[in-house]
Amino acid sequence: MSKLIQWKSLLVAPALLGTTLALSSVAHAADAPSKEATTQASTIGQIENYSNEGLNNSAEQVTSVSELKDVQPTEWAFEALRSLVERYGCIVGYPDRTFRGNRALTRWEFAAGLNACINTVERLIQENVAVLKQDIDKLKRLAKEFESELAALGARVDNLEGRVSFLEDHQFSTTTKLQGEVIFAPTWTTNGNFNNNQATFQDRVRLRFNTSFSGKDLLVTRLAAGNAVNSTYDYTAFSNTGRAQTFTVPSPATLTQTWQNTQTNNSVNVDWIAYYTSFDFGQSAKFDVYIPATGGLFDDFIPTINPYFYDADGGQGSLSTFSQMNPIYRIGGGAGIGFSYRLGFLDSILGASSLSVGYLSGTAANPNQGQGLFNGNSAILAQVNANAFDFINFGVTYSNSYSVSGSPLFGSGGVTGAGLVGTELANLGSTGSLAGVADPNGKQTNAYGVQAAIKPFDGISLSAFGTYANVTRIGIGDNDLWTYGAGIAFADLFKQGNVLGIFAGVQPYLGVGNSIYLPNVGTGTYAPVRTQNPISVEAFYKYQVTDNISVTPGVQWIQNPSQLQNVGSAIVGSLRGTFSF
Repeated sequence: MSKLIQWKSLLVAPALLGTTLALSSVAHAADAPSKEATTQASTIGQIENYSNEGLNNSAEQVTSVSELKDVQPTEWAFEALRSLVERYGCIVGYPDRTFRGNRALTRWEFAAGLNACINTVERLIQENVAVLKQDIDKLKRLAKEFESELAALGARVDNLEGRVSFLEDHQFSTTTKLQGEVIFAPTWTTNGNFNNNQATFQDRVRLRFNTSFSGKDLLVTRLAAGNAVNSTYDYTAFSNTGRAQTFTVPSPATLTQTWQNTQTNNSVNVDWIAYYTSFDFGQSAKFDVYIPATGGLFDDFIPTINPYFYDADGGQGSLSTFSQMNPIYRIGGGAGIGFSYRLGFLDSILGASSLSVGYLSGTAANPNQGQGLFNGNSAILAQVNANAFDFINFGVTYSNSYSVSGSPLFGSGGVTGAGLVGTELANLGSTGSLAGVADPNGKQTNAYGVQAAIKPFDGISLSAFGTYANVTRIGIGDNDLWTYGAGIAFADLFKQGNVLGIFAGVQPYLGVGNSIYLPNVGTGTYAPVRTQNPISVEAFYKYQVTDNISVTPGVQWIQNPSQLQNVGSAIVGSLRGTFSF
């Protein structure tokens, strides 16, 4: 007899079969009314539940009945069970090494266990291992008794194999998964002295390909497109002499919404390519590596500690870029490398702690003089993060950066534009035309930041951050920059997945005392203009329509958006629709 029965093998580890195989009368005692499997769906459900419950790691295979903690030699079926375990090894017990012999079972559970033992005996026969004739006879009788249940198991396996084959033949890749996000965003803005009020309808699309080669690494390739356009507006600034001057400049970065980071006129660009991998050195020691080839940001691998507001400028967090995270993370970006190491030896003192360090360059791909990986825009950022008493999560951050002439300080490594947060004065400097170059020799920056979040009650999160930076505009002088903010978020408000967020603070601003100098139009001279801090307040409510669709109405109010006195305030109202898949 080369083979006993032709059935597909089923990966089931039965825990209640030994007695039944040894004493055939138990098979009849296990009979359950047919109403237990009135439909095929209920049949599969019962089998699957039993399969999951009884599954055991093959490395933990029970080889002796003494390894089963709840089986005593005085049990009436002890010898029968020992015979099956030690002779055929088709009983493995539950993962906790119990047998649970007093537990009742259904015909479907019995059939699943019987099928596993049949497969074991088949394998032994194929390997020319001796099998007792009486055991084969019992298996034959039981197989006939449970013929319909075993057929159902075989049909289920055949169906699963067919589905797997179909997926393998039609899948995009065996190593890559696709994630996507689409944002629709009607937005209305009033700014300056309300001279330029515009309503827009903007979009942003991100397609992210996640590829893993080992299961412990990740290659990210992201395509992005968007139609956002920054507007210009007129404002009037008053000099200390009281004479009015009018300037036309790009909209301040304080008005930037998260989807406006992608401005491609809906042309598709590859905006991020990065590789993650990790190395484990025991339970409390883990070393993560992050290598971006383009579009890398420090918040890609360093905790920003701003729950519910942060979403990597995606469509689930705050509407404005300022409320997303401490602006210190936007100093630098591009290509480079980052490391994170879990400080397990501090767990008993500070809770789960980590040290993160990274270097990114925004001009890494440019071989021209004064550019490149090390000579152009570049930044080093280091952060120690800790979670004390599972109550407060905090981080202390240091950043050292160099920006080439005309590059915005808070531009994530970009070499043009006004920056993603903060006033244009803070991004480009204090002298020269606002629309021109204020740092002809570039600037060196040392920034120090702190951020923290606490969860006083379920569903409520409080977070705050602050940063001080000293900026040396090479050949001109030093400036001090400041920024700080705090927010409160109410999670699952009225519905699971909903979030109400309120955030207020002062965007990065140039701290130069009471005045700065701006050019008098047409004269070539400069006049002092008084300044005020750019105060920003945002409120939004994300409503989770379905698992894949959310709608977020919100408003942002900014007083002194360009840090110039008497220029009024700006209001941005948005209705963000987010589709994720």
